[in-house]
Amino acid sequence: MNLKSILLASALLLAACGAMQAQKTQIIAHRGYWSTDGSAQNSIAALVKADSINCYGSEFDVWLTTDNVLVVNHDETFKGVTMQNATSKVCTAVELENGEQLPTLQQYLDKAKNLKTRLILELKAHKTPEQETRAVEGIVKMIKDMGLEKRTEYITFSKHALKEFIRLAPKGTPVYYLTGDASPAELKEWGCAGPDYHFSVFRKNPEWIKECHKLGMKVNAWTVNEAQDMEWLIAQGTDFITTNEPVVLEEILKKK
Repeated sequence: MNLKSILLASALLLAACGAMQAQKTQIIAHRGYWSTDGSAQNSIAALVKADSINCYGSEFDVWLTTDNVLVVNHDETFKGVTMQNATSKVCTAVELENGEQLPTLQQYLDKAKNLKTRLILELKAHKTPEQETRAVEGIVKMIKDMGLEKRTEYITFSKHALKEFIRLAPKGTPVYYLTGDASPAELKEWGCAGPDYHFSVFRKNPEWIKECHKLGMKVNAWTVNEAQDMEWLIAQGTDFITTNEPVVLEEILKKK
């Protein structure tokens, strides 16, 4: 084998290794890494802890209050406060399980700015399209103003909010759909980066994972907490797994 052939073979090997690395399943901490001491779902501590264990991303949920402030919380009603029907003062007075106050999106991003993990921002479905549009406008502007556009991905159950993120976020920003009722071809037509579906949807439609990849989209599955489900999704070539047990998933991936 001459030098030219050796160099060509080496280049192909490196490219193949790079492709394999790119295809490795990535970990997204669901509502941050909260299943550990001192943490709580959607808390700033959970975001920091997800970053500390090198998760690809940390998922969190956003609501718009009656005074048009964006706050971070999962449940529509939490400790007696309905997020979209309350003011920001009422919402942020709520105490999380770890003693933190429920954060505004601004507070959450202030901390995120000095971390490395990607921000997987879920806008919750609101009562009206107008609320969702205001929320998307506020989110996209805040992310831009804070210089976090390249680290942020958007997910939502709402088709209206989905299309608003695609319309208003910079071109190429990953936007994923959560509901599970659209085929890969439909998602591609809408301009989605891909599906972010409950893992049971992929169990019923395993061919969708390959279809998405053929269409140039990526695939995320939620919320995957059992090792056997993680193993199956990894074997199927799922790009991202969202989990409440990021350390468990990390240990499985290390063995691959």
